[in-house]
Amino acid sequence: MYTKIKTEEEIQKMRISGKMLANVLKVISNAVEPGISELDISELAKKELRSLGGKPAFLGYMGFPDVICISVNEEVVHGIPKNRELNDGDIVGLDFGVNYEGMITDSAKTIIVGKQEDKIKEKLILGTNEALFSGIDVLHHGVRVGDISAAIEQKLKSYGFGIVRNLVGHGVGHNVHEEPNIPNYGIKGTGDVLKAGMTIAIEPMTTLGKEDVLVKEDGWTVVTKDGSLSAHFEHTVLITNNGFEILTEE
Repeated sequence: MYTKIKTEEEIQKMRISGKMLANVLKVISNAVEPGISELDISELAKKELRSLGGKPAFLGYMGFPDVICISVNEEVVHGIPKNRELNDGDIVGLDFGVNYEGMITDSAKTIIVGKQEDKIKEKLILGTNEALFSGIDVLHHGVRVGDISAAIEQKLKSYGFGIVRNLVGHGVGHNVHEEPNIPNYGIKGTGDVLKAGMTIAIEPMTTLGKEDVLVKEDGWTVVTKDGSLSAHFEHTVLITNNGFEILTEE
């Protein structure tokens, strides 16, 4: 499905969905500390979302077995929560989706576990998050996908990060993944034209090494081929006539 121009009623439902999602990410991020397990985080996300009245968008999607993707260190995205404790200094990507009355939002953030200071890890997280907002800042009615992709690529190249090329952003709303794909590299002035009322998920995924990735034996977890650390940030955004509205902010 190509992402549709949403009605006012659908947009309002996505606003509610996005606020729920932002709240869940805040709660679980604050709970992350050395010794907590990935399964503990998943259970907390389930409990928090249930209390807010939303439904998990990822559970069962294309067979995914949990409500959240948790990706650690060299794991880029789509990590299945397991009974693994997090250690001080781990980089952890938290990727969550919410379905509220049939309308879906999708968001992710990467954090460092504990209080261990590491300038390289901090730079990776800072730069990837900056790239997310570089892509968001160019949004408006009539923007082309290539405009978004080029803005993200320019920021990531300024940091010297590896840009994961075979994983992309996407339309979102009625489904978790809708067309068009939104790569994190591209040429300004090219690609599909996006219109006010459309909703998209922008999500740069980066590495401290090369861009090559592979999928682990579980069929889901994507890891860097060279074992380098990775980061991932994502927001669901509504395109408006004059700009944009981030739906998954607190």
